[in-house]
Amino acid sequence: MADTHYLAGRLARSSAPRAMAFALMAALAPHVAHAEEADGATIIVTGHGLEQTPGTPAYSTVELDRTQITASASGRAEDVLSSVAGFQQFRRSDSRSSNPSAQGVTLRALGGNATSRALVLLDGVPMADPFFGYVPYPALVPETLSRIRVTRGGGSGPFGLGSLSGTIELESAGPDELGLISADALVDQRGETQVSGSVAPRLGGGFAVITGRWDRGEGFWTTPKDQRVAASVRARYESWSTGARIVAPLTSDIELQSRLLVFRDDRTLRFAGADSASEGEDASIRLVGRGDWQFDALGYVQVRNFSNVVISSSNFLKSLDQYKTPSSGLGGKFELRPPVGEGRSLRLGVDWRRASGTMKERAYFTGGPNVGKVREQHEAGGVNSDVGFYADGDVTVGPLVLTGGLRADRTRQAGGYYQVLDPAGTVTSRTDFAAQSDWTVTWRGGALVHLGSIAALRVAAYTGLRQPTLNELYRPFTVFPVVTRANAALTPEKLRGFEAGIDLTPMEGVQITATAFDNRIRDAIANVTIGTNLRERQNVDRLRSRGIELGAHAATGPLRFDGSLTWTDAEVRNGAASPLTGMLPSQTPKFAASGTLGVVPAKGWEVAATLRHVGKQYEDDLQTDVLPAATTLDMVARVPLVAGASLTLRAENLFNEEIVTRNSGGTIDLGTPRTLWAGLHFTM
Repeated sequence: MADTHYLAGRLARSSAPRAMAFALMAALAPHVAHAEEADGATIIVTGHGLEQTPGTPAYSTVELDRTQITASASGRAEDVLSSVAGFQQFRRSDSRSSNPSAQGVTLRALGGNATSRALVLLDGVPMADPFFGYVPYPALVPETLSRIRVTRGGGSGPFGLGSLSGTIELESAGPDELGLISADALVDQRGETQVSGSVAPRLGGGFAVITGRWDRGEGFWTTPKDQRVAASVRARYESWSTGARIVAPLTSDIELQSRLLVFRDDRTLRFAGADSASEGEDASIRLVGRGDWQFDALGYVQVRNFSNVVISSSNFLKSLDQYKTPSSGLGGKFELRPPVGEGRSLRLGVDWRRASGTMKERAYFTGGPNVGKVREQHEAGGVNSDVGFYADGDVTVGPLVLTGGLRADRTRQAGGYYQVLDPAGTVTSRTDFAAQSDWTVTWRGGALVHLGSIAALRVAAYTGLRQPTLNELYRPFTVFPVVTRANAALTPEKLRGFEAGIDLTPMEGVQITATAFDNRIRDAIANVTIGTNLRERQNVDRLRSRGIELGAHAATGPLRFDGSLTWTDAEVRNGAASPLTGMLPSQTPKFAASGTLGVVPAKGWEVAATLRHVGKQYEDDLQTDVLPAATTLDMVARVPLVAGASLTLRAENLFNEEIVTRNSGGTIDLGTPRTLWAGLHFTM
């Protein structure tokens, strides 16, 4: 665990992201405080990007509003996103009880490894770790969000590299949603705590938001009782995040947005000493223009680190210490929307990303006379970069909306290496990998037909691209007893997808959606079994997923229902001779569903129950180890006490369903058991 003085010490030390953000915030202060036009009218800013174009609904899109976001029983971002059927992490466990490097995100059963195949954006900034590709969920605090938009499929288009199975866009809340001061404090039956708060003053025509959150707990037993040993421990965790955001008007139609985010997350999984930690400092600057020539200019920097200790499951000694994985991400985007006439829209843009990182680890003797001493050291790393150019447009003719776009990306993998050092730090072997670069053109197109106010028909086709992560290319790893090799020869994954759907509004307050899709990834990267307890990351020929997505929303009076369901038929195709052909991608269910029923029985009261089901999955690529289906019920209630204060009650997995999150030859891990929370919420 981080010591109690870590936060103060961390914030006291200088860093490039903080220095950049604080300098910008200081420069913004005069604009925030004196944002008035010459005629004295105050300029009001939104803090968001440009509005969606008319063609956006042609692709399968789900939006979660603030009511849905804050109805999570765990108060965690991954739990909120699980209400969108088809959203999937590599493992079922949440960010309290999994290794951070397993927190990859995908949609539409296009999984199979722990790296994200969906792009996650916070106010336009990619959130995935530059080295591993996982999403740092403890840094994404649901109570600070205004809206979430999930586009399933949709292609790379203006979203950029990494939007293979889809894109998840998170938008931050402002003073209107947060209030001037907001605070939450909760405790569960195991003594675990969750504390968060925000201050969001309006300053002239702009505003500032300062947020913080701290979670800690001894955790629950991930190891079943009959498999525990003396070294088994609960999934202890501690995480914190703090952020500052300033939005200021520069003119009547141009606003400047800046953000600073600092976070750290510590966890222990399975055995004493099996500790992992991830931390980050992110800063971004965004300039949004809403005049006749609309534009969105964004720049960001990310500084991340990850560490992980592997404990042998045979003698429970430290076998590997990945003590440092520093990485950085740099990027920017510029989009221009010129005026092209009524009923038309055009988006012209360029974006650039660069990810670099180095893994450093020590392997230890776990037996013999040198037990506990360093056996050898490993280092691996490299640089990935991409520059993309895109054009995307819509044409509206009466009830018909046509949309389409082209994108060209130049990807490059360079500076890759892997070396072994002796305990003293002398290099004993080193492999330098050849650089790879290529141009790839992707496209997308769709049509939307409005049939009055009752229905809309849509159809779309698209392609997408994902570059292998530095982790996949250069870092081997072990989850005892299985060893997985890296592969510097991996090539980018390419998706081609088709879908058709209907959106119904049969009456006021009722919406029903249905989508049929067929998505295929060529050169999909998978952990392929090549021997006993030995796997290697390889490009397999094809990963195909087709299925049905259903959604429903109904609201009348005090009642509200939101539901989502997906059925998928996914399989790997790797040639007739391959044992993988016809298999489900690992960790992929065929069926998933979620439904939330909410009621507001009186002013200030809120009650919601969420029922979720996830179908059977397989741990491995050869479908030998089963993860059984699981159905859970969560509940949330908020009861007003006095002005501005309310009682919060939450229940996770109310019926204590056993959720198997890992099964390696019968050795299993379990997910969140029944967890009951109580606390106070205050806002003004």
